[in-house]
Amino acid sequence: MTLTLKYFATTLMLLVALSFAFERQAHAYVDPGSGLLLFQGISATVSAALFYFRRRIKGLFVRAQTKSHTVTQPRA
Repeated sequence: MTLTLKYFATTLMLLVALSFAFERQAHAYVDPGSGLLLFQGISATVSAALFYFRRRIKGLFVRAQTKSHTVTQPRA
């Protein structure tokens, strides 16, 4: 398992190094709305994570109330 992981990591690093070695100049345009689209995606992801884990997050800030088990005897 470890040997396979080493081969995978080595192959991945070589592919990244080769992609930088053969890079070409890009003639592209990024419009101003791209930053807002990136911000919207990140904020949607954070909001979804907060909604999904809301009970666990609430549990961090709210103390669990202990239930007292006092039994009252009826008077005769």
